[in-house]
Amino acid sequence: MKEFALQLYDATHEQRITGVTAFVGEDASGSFGIRPNHARFMTTLVFGLARFRQGEEEDWQYLALPGAVLYFNNNELTLSTRRFMMDTDLDRISSLLEQQLIAEEEDLRATKASLQKMEQAMLTRLRALKREMT
Repeated sequence: MKEFALQLYDATHEQRITGVTAFVGEDASGSFGIRPNHARFMTTLVFGLARFRQGEEEDWQYLALPGAVLYFNNNELTLSTRRFMMDTDLDRISSLLEQQLIAEEEDLRATKASLQKMEQAMLTRLRALKREMT
């Protein structure tokens, strides 16, 4: 049976998984699969779930990713991401991914609000400086 290695990197750790026989992910063009001896390939994964299998009879293992850079070369698949979560239970990891998405959306909302406040403060200060100069 042909296999390849999966190397996962995130901001805090790395993990190497050997004996991988299939990987399924999604990029901007849609879902795709990678099997052993695939041609050299690079893409960026979208926010969501990817999955891989070790051996032909094993259950799928799911990866929750907030996007990732994927590179496959010489039977090694490398995923680089801010963070990843892995689980064999689809419902559990889907729930974790949903929680992560909600948290990231809230962080984004807070960042936008903060930027708007800074922008307003800068405009107020510029108006005050303009008045002082005239």
